[in-house]
Amino acid sequence: MKKQILLVIAILFTSLLSAQKYITKTGNLSFSASVPMFEDINAVDKNNTTVIDAETGAIASVTVVNNFKFSVKLMEEHFNENYAESAKYPKTTFKGKIVNFKLSDLSATPKKYNIKGTLTFHGVAKEINTLASVSLKDNKIIVKGAFKVKPADYKVTIPKMVMKKIAEEVDVKYNFVLSKQ
Repeated sequence: MKKQILLVIAILFTSLLSAQKYITKTGNLSFSASVPMFEDINAVDKNNTTVIDAETGAIASVTVVNNFKFSVKLMEEHFNENYAESAKYPKTTFKGKIVNFKLSDLSATPKKYNIKGTLTFHGVAKEINTLASVSLKDNKIIVKGAFKVKPADYKVTIPKMVMKKIAEEVDVKYNFVLSKQ
């Protein structure tokens, strides 16, 4: 039994040492749920943590939900308490893969890649496909892109009295500058 445990630890340690990881703890993640003729609903999190395994193209991202900052403090409070329920669901995660990713193919000129994975928000996991612009500059991987999500798909309940003031589809944008670890 001890030999099996030591073997598993050795394999994990070896894979961690050989993996080329790129990471950021200051990733920029924003969303907009605005509709015309009503107050803008925009939020930004500048403390997103994202990791890319440069050998496999695996990508993982974590955001603390109450890190999203709104221009209107009351809107931020309503988002955390009523919609995202951040006390119950404190994090949103994405785990996936950059399709056909090769670090050796990257340059300062952005290249388009498809990213496929699972976004978990508000306790619900859904498959996401997004087209990202990926480049390598000053030995940092830069990943930028956007996708849309529907609050209803993540069991976010929007009261009828404000339903027309909030978009049915939320625009999500990301911008990550990852450094080699």
